[in-house]
Amino acid sequence: MRKGAVLCAALLLSACSSTIDNTYYQLPSKPAAMQVRSGGNAQPPALWVQQVAVPDYLAGNGLVYQTSDVKYVIAANNLWASPLDQQLQQTLVANLSKALPGRLVSAAPLGEKHDTLSVTVTGFQGRYDGRAVVSGEWVLQHNGRVVKQGFDLALPQNEDGYDALVRTLAIGWQQTAQQIANAAITTE
Repeated sequence: MRKGAVLCAALLLSACSSTIDNTYYQLPSKPAAMQVRSGGNAQPPALWVQQVAVPDYLAGNGLVYQTSDVKYVIAANNLWASPLDQQLQQTLVANLSKALPGRLVSAAPLGEKHDTLSVTVTGFQGRYDGRAVVSGEWVLQHNGRVVKQGFDLALPQNEDGYDALVRTLAIGWQQTAQQIANAAITTE
C-alpha cells in the first residue's frame, strides 16, 4: 500500500514538472530584388551598413518586455532565432535595398568609395501600455558629410502575444529604414 502511494505521488510530480518548449522568433523580411539604374546617370555609391549595435539587455537571446518605467523582463522561453543585432542588420539591408532601388546596399564594404551607415538601437521591446518601442540613432557618412538623426517610435500593438510584438517591432524597424533611406536620397 505504501509503495503504491509513493509511486502515485512520483507520477503526479513528474506530470506537473513537464518541460516548457522554447519558441524562437525571426524578424520578417522580404528579400528585395536588385534594380540597377541604366543610362548615363552616375550610380550613387554603395551603402555599407557597417553595424547595428544593441545594448546588453537586448543582446541576449530573450525578447524584452518593459513592465514599468524602470523595470524590464527578459523572456526565458520566447527567444530570438539568431542574435538580434544580426537580424536588425540583415533586415535593415533588405529594407534599404527595397527603399533605394538602383543603389547597392550591403552588410560588407564594397569598393573603395561607399557611404557608411552605423546604427545604435537603444530600445527594441514591448511595453506595459501595449506599445512596441523602437528607438536609437543612426549616423550616415556620405562624401565627408555626416548626418546623424535619432528615432523614437512607440507603435500600438494590435494583438496580444509575442508574435504580434515581433511583427509590430518589424514595422517600426521598417519605418526607421525608410527614414534612413529618405536621408540617403537627399544626400545624393
